[in-house]
Amino acid sequence: MKRIILNGSGYCAVTEDGRLMEYIPEDPADQSGVILLGKIGRLMPGLNCAFVDIGRKKNGFLPLDEESGTFSGGKIRSGETLLLQVKKEETGEKGAFLTRDITLPGKFVILMPMNRYIGVSNRITDEDTRVRLKRIGNSAAGGKFGLVLRNAASGAKEDEILEEAGMLSEAWDTICEKAQQGGRPGKTFRMNDPLTRLMEDYASGGFELRTDAGDTEPEIARQLKQAGEHTIRLPGGGNIVIDRCEAMTVIDVNTSSFAGSGSKDQTVLRTNLDACGTIAQQVRLRNLGGIILIDFIDMDDETDRSLVLGKLAECFAPDRIKTVIHGWTRLGLIEMTRKRTGKENRQEK
Repeated sequence: MKRIILNGSGYCAVTEDGRLMEYIPEDPADQSGVILLGKIGRLMPGLNCAFVDIGRKKNGFLPLDEESGTFSGGKIRSGETLLLQVKKEETGEKGAFLTRDITLPGKFVILMPMNRYIGVSNRITDEDTRVRLKRIGNSAAGGKFGLVLRNAASGAKEDEILEEAGMLSEAWDTICEKAQQGGRPGKTFRMNDPLTRLMEDYASGGFELRTDAGDTEPEIARQLKQAGEHTIRLPGGGNIVIDRCEAMTVIDVNTSSFAGSGSKDQTVLRTNLDACGTIAQQVRLRNLGGIILIDFIDMDDETDRSLVLGKLAECFAPDRIKTVIHGWTRLGLIEMTRKRTGKENRQEK
């Protein structure tokens, strides 16, 4: 059972069958997803970006050309003030990464007021459902904005989808009206509430919401402590070691004191399969993003390698953050990428 917990101590958490999978502390400095005013400063054509004053000590970075081919914004001019969205929160010496291609997420749809793309979540694989939802999306947008139909839309009625798209469109109109009144750089027009975000992202699978989690507090604290540990023990006796680097995260799997019976190959396979669930938990709990390399214990049998790859994909399937498992590299590592969202959870002392 998936459970979303809102705690009065200042955090949201997600548990799956009692296992802590996400922990989002209340952090006023974390503004990923927030829509605000930004004043364009120096343009850097060689780096395809502009420095933007967003009311912080560090300037934000805005691409001169957005990646989306369906983005409808014009050219950026130095000195102008624009509505922008924080796409990635600032990390280290890097300022926040910004976008003009703003998104307003709902339960069934994601509205893109500066875009005209109509798409359907990749998690929806039934072709008839995809065709139906795309038709609804085109009808709702009417060429005025873009829409992505989320996984939860597959079980929704057409009028529910149309109603939500209309509400999000009205919310955008209100934001634009307020922005026209002006304000200092950094003026915020829409926050990114963690609880609302969790409820929208997990709507399709169902969940239980708890706002008084006093009885689960000790268990959450125990599991959260692991998010600060370098080495995590596996139930069967093996372990995984997690190392963060500047450009990526490396996870190493070891047999350690694995106590299973059987041949060496069976022991290796069981340890690697055992590690998949723990790796998925720790990646989600620590909110690791970017490139992730996993060094499983060497396996010679292709069937065993396929089993581990499949198990890893299965364990990451519930992740609400976009994750792509690219497969085995020539060096025998599994390479995967996970979209960066907000700050990583770093519990280290």
